Amino acid sequence: MSAAGESDALAVWCGVRRRVDWAGLGAADLGSPVVPAVDGFTAWCEGPVRRRDPVRAERLLSAYARARADAARGVPLTYAVLAGWQRAVLGAGRVAFRRGDAYAKGGRERYGLTPRTEADFARCLADSAQAGVPLAARAARTYLDVAFFHPFDDGNARAALLALTFVLAREGVALDEVGPLQTTRYADDPEGAADLAVLVAVLARAARRRA
Repeated sequence: MSAAGESDALAVWCGVRRRVDWAGLGAADLGSPVVPAVDGFTAWCEGPVRRRDPVRAERLLSAYARARADAARGVPLTYAVLAGWQRAVLGAGRVAFRRGDAYAKGGRERYGLTPRTEADFARCLADSAQAGVPLAARAARTYLDVAFFHPFDDGNARAALLALTFVLAREGVALDEVGPLQTTRYADDPEGAADLAVLVAVLARAARRRA
């Protein structure tokens, strides 16, 4: 049960999402495919994640392999696809869409649940292939959608990063570092949302140069 007057960060994000000019983020246009010399997601798992928790690293690598395989097949991004990766992330036989309000940032941010939440999330995931929006902007928006819809009881930050890499990989783009993406994001920050799209593009261009 949420406290009286407590704001719904998911509702706030949905409003911000509509206000950001995703299609106008020309700086987020990537052009040709990016094949880096080093896979950044794998390097992150093998480095800081494995040093902290080897089991977590192995599960993430398994989920990433599934996401890459799905991207190679060009499958649409749906909740069922995301949940398949999340089973690997959590080492669980089954995961379900959350059944109540979710909280993050030490309880300071609440993500509400309504009868429309799952359907709204499905529509947002479908936007990962929206025509006329630069790839980096679509990837960043999908990352934020997963983070703020917070569909799972656990592991949503990992799910968001997997979704971002999937959207890029589906169009032949990979990053050689993902560390700069590991920063706190806020639902009420339209400038931050646009900046994330630009950051994804910067990382992709840097990976292209280094390759």
